[in-house]
Amino acid sequence: MFLSGRDLVLLGVVKGHSNGAIQPAGVDLSVGEIESLADAGFLGEEDKIMPKGDRIQCEYGVCELEPGAYRLRFNEVVSIPPGHVGFCFPRSSLLRMGCYLGCAVWDPGYTGRGQAMLLVANPHGLRLEMGSRIAQLVVARVEGPLTSLYKGDYQGEGL
Repeated sequence: MFLSGRDLVLLGVVKGHSNGAIQPAGVDLSVGEIESLADAGFLGEEDKIMPKGDRIQCEYGVCELEPGAYRLRFNEVVSIPPGHVGFCFPRSSLLRMGCYLGCAVWDPGYTGRGQAMLLVANPHGLRLEMGSRIAQLVVARVEGPLTSLYKGDYQGEGL
């Protein structure tokens, strides 16, 4: 069962959301920071090295993004409660512009200003305003007992 957008706000799952962000089945998340990837990353069996990022400078709050992959951080603080799991999806307007947003699963107990990967596939690029709503967070209940809460490397990111 998924929680309503209203319940996500009332339970404090999403803090700092913009006006109009509450949706029937979730809460929209907005763009806080955008980086281009400056080098390669490494993902091994036990180790990982994240690629460095170069912050995109936006004239008058609008970023001119060429085709390619970008890392972005959301404005909102998300706190997934015990017994729940979060999923983030691109808004349909973004998809219709030839762009995709990839998010990971947010485990029970995660708190932070999450990151996502923005892929601009449109050969003409994308003009993206900082603070615009780009994704929708939905949260579902986890059935059965939990053995632990999230304690990974990204706990508290961006705070």
